[in-house]
Amino acid sequence: MSHVYWILILNLWILKATSLQPGSRTVLREIGTGGSDPKDYGVELNATNFDGVLKDTPATYAIVEFFAHWCPACRNYKPHYEKVARLFNGPDAVHPGIILMTRVDCALKINTGLCDKFSVSHYPMLFWGPPTKFSTGWKPNQEKSEIREIDNWRTAELLLNWINKQIGSSYGLDDEKFENEQLPSNISDPGQTAQAIFDVEEATAIAFDIILEQKMIKSKTRASLIKFLQLLVAHHPSQRCRKGSAEVLVNFDEFCPLDMWSSDKHDVPTSNLKEVLHDFQICGKEVPRGYWMFCRGSRNETRGFSCGLWVLMHSLSVRIEDGESQFAFTSICDFIHNFFICEECRQHFYEMCSRVTSPFKKSRDFALWLWSAHNEVNERLMKEEASLKTGDPKFPKIIWPPKQLCPSCYHLQGPKDKGTNQIDWDQNEVFKLLMSYYGNTLISLYKGKGVLADGRTNATLDDLVTSTNAVVVPIGAAFAIAIASCMFGALACYWRSRQKSRKPRRSWN
Repeated sequence: MSHVYWILILNLWILKATSLQPGSRTVLREIGTGGSDPKDYGVELNATNFDGVLKDTPATYAIVEFFAHWCPACRNYKPHYEKVARLFNGPDAVHPGIILMTRVDCALKINTGLCDKFSVSHYPMLFWGPPTKFSTGWKPNQEKSEIREIDNWRTAELLLNWINKQIGSSYGLDDEKFENEQLPSNISDPGQTAQAIFDVEEATAIAFDIILEQKMIKSKTRASLIKFLQLLVAHHPSQRCRKGSAEVLVNFDEFCPLDMWSSDKHDVPTSNLKEVLHDFQICGKEVPRGYWMFCRGSRNETRGFSCGLWVLMHSLSVRIEDGESQFAFTSICDFIHNFFICEECRQHFYEMCSRVTSPFKKSRDFALWLWSAHNEVNERLMKEEASLKTGDPKFPKIIWPPKQLCPSCYHLQGPKDKGTNQIDWDQNEVFKLLMSYYGNTLISLYKGKGVLADGRTNATLDDLVTSTNAVVVPIGAAFAIAIASCMFGALACYWRSRQKSRKPRRSWN
């Protein structure tokens, strides 16, 4: 029995290492379609979800409109509010991830205390501020409050002008999706770089969906998917993606066993594999959200998924330890080769991987190789997009990092048309930038955003990010759970069989 006891303890310890702390995560994607009217863009909140939604949104700012459904002025104002909310809310937002526009109906009894908390004295009444700061409420003449009453909101034009003054933008009510001329550059803005954590989640979920939609899990690709999942479990920058990857990995043999393939079949023969795998939401049930933030292009067909996937790979490269560098290299190369659906891109990436002749021993070397490979891809696409006019005019391909982002990364630069090979890089400085850009900068600002007034970190954001190089689950830990479970089950079966083989004791009654 002592063996069974220790195996049970091992199970509990490993499961604890892979578990998440409970967070107040709210499904913004589901709520974001509005209230009872499916055409509403404003997110209708109440006292039960108010704090959770505002803490969980990736938006930098929030607007809350307090109204009453019986109020004629509120009903007349709603179309104006919706015109502005259309620009910022929902999967079809013109300018996503900047402002979350919400409303609270003070005529409902459930919201009485919430409306009192904001000293609502008339309808409608609009407030502006960082989403996480709304939990403290608002009082008239309150000093040092980051929540402000909006004083010029009576038409859509006035409200949008007020917003533009606050954030230095020039948005218009007629802006269309992906056609915004004021789209800011995110090459060197750390605030926008930090938003990439949400795009990394988006890319992870979409990649997994593509694998299922295209039925890409086959006998020859199964092992490479397992390796990549192991890498995600250990080093994905989003903790909820690590948890989802671990759940898929632990249950992989159950829904995708090796004997699913026969010698003359290459596709998964079960019709319900997609449905089974979709039960394991790899980055949480609100992902994919349906829009991009850091990776959003000025055109619908540019950037997006490919950008998010590159950010994911770079973020993995700066989180691994030296002993994992070769494993990370082969995992990423095999994953792109087997599961990236663009044939030309896939082959080009595989050629770059094939040119590596010596195993990587240092994580630094792998991170720099991936950086160099990305620049090689950009250099190739720069020429093609220039001749075919297919590039994103707001985000043209560049050799990264540009000088304005990292002057110390450059020793000497040759003619511009000679490409990255003509640049004398200071690779030590480049590596420092990679560690900061795809490590600390990617996550630190959002951890800072989640610090509450009493100094505690928002549990939702703790679920989302952890510090660079923090290995929550070692590679193979997920398999250890399964192995330990099997050992426990085997010992339990053995114990039960011994019990059955014993002669029954005689009753002395």
